[in-house]
Amino acid sequence: MLKRMTAKRSVPEAKSTSLAALIAAHGAGEPGVSAKPPGYTTNVVAYRCIRMIAEAASSVPLRTMSAGGPVSDGALARLLAQPSPDQSGRELLEEVYAYLQTHGNAYVERLDYGDDPRALFLLHPGSIEQAEGGYRHRMKRGERLFRPDAAGRMALLHLSLWQPGEGKSGHAPLATASDAIRLHNAACAWNKQLLDNAARPSGALVHRGPEGAQHLTPEQFDRLRSELDDSFTGLRGAGRPLLLDGGLDWKPMGLTPAEMDFQNLKDSAARDIALAFGVPPMLLGIKGDNTYANYREANLAFWRQTVLPLVAKVAGALSGWLDPGRSTWAEPDTGAVEALAPERSARLDRIASAEFLTDAEKRIALGFSAQPEAY
Repeated sequence: MLKRMTAKRSVPEAKSTSLAALIAAHGAGEPGVSAKPPGYTTNVVAYRCIRMIAEAASSVPLRTMSAGGPVSDGALARLLAQPSPDQSGRELLEEVYAYLQTHGNAYVERLDYGDDPRALFLLHPGSIEQAEGGYRHRMKRGERLFRPDAAGRMALLHLSLWQPGEGKSGHAPLATASDAIRLHNAACAWNKQLLDNAARPSGALVHRGPEGAQHLTPEQFDRLRSELDDSFTGLRGAGRPLLLDGGLDWKPMGLTPAEMDFQNLKDSAARDIALAFGVPPMLLGIKGDNTYANYREANLAFWRQTVLPLVAKVAGALSGWLDPGRSTWAEPDTGAVEALAPERSARLDRIASAEFLTDAEKRIALGFSAQPEAY
């Protein structure tokens, strides 16, 4: 660890020095590591899916709990709210969720002072590799090894999306969607070429020379093709009249509607990309998907099937890592999720109208104490 503390230093000085050293070690990034996976930067559907998942998941508050109830000022609560001087808890978690979608792995480093965790930092997945008994972190200057201490605790938390036969390494949805991303990009590129050429090959220029000169010489052919490309193709040449010399004949032609229809192919690839990430295509405005009756149902399915399981997974891993004794733990506060408000309202109405329940049982079912607190 990057903790170099002497007995002469006070606790605040030691903490400040260690944090500064760790921030400096992480600030410049790692050599040879691509921070922008190609599918994320070049495909609009993949980009939007990743942003939707990361932003939605990080918007779910993590509530710190103990056996006695919610904890508002414990060490775990403070660390999740402000993991480092330069980053809020929501910002760190947004990066964690995004890395899980793009790389299948996320690595969080813990800075301790004594037995107490003081700060959390996210490491780029491309800079971490598995080593014997731990992990190796490649940096600009050398490398660091993370191994469990005598108590079995490690200063590095590895979060991953399961993949068979690869040890602890995870598999990213972005990798699964790679074929669909390439197909979607190819359809977009093809449509762009059609647009550049007015969505059709305008025609064919036929040479009808006199007897003995039916064919153009290579020099004449290259010159004619160059003049056509320069003056009569692309957006600049659309609709420009063509002046023909003797022996040249213009034959109009075009593509059939079926040959020009790449929109269905593009939408099909977009649906496959959304499927890999667990985002209902309806939320992305993709045509042809009728799985859900309306937008609200699709949005609810997105939260229930994709966002909340991911948040619960990360919250559980962070809790066990930061507080191995499990005296406190973090859990998603679903009551603060606006998208789930209709479900909460319907549940409240069902419990309130249940005549076979007593008032105390209704309060317990809603998460309150059996009797109101006296003030």
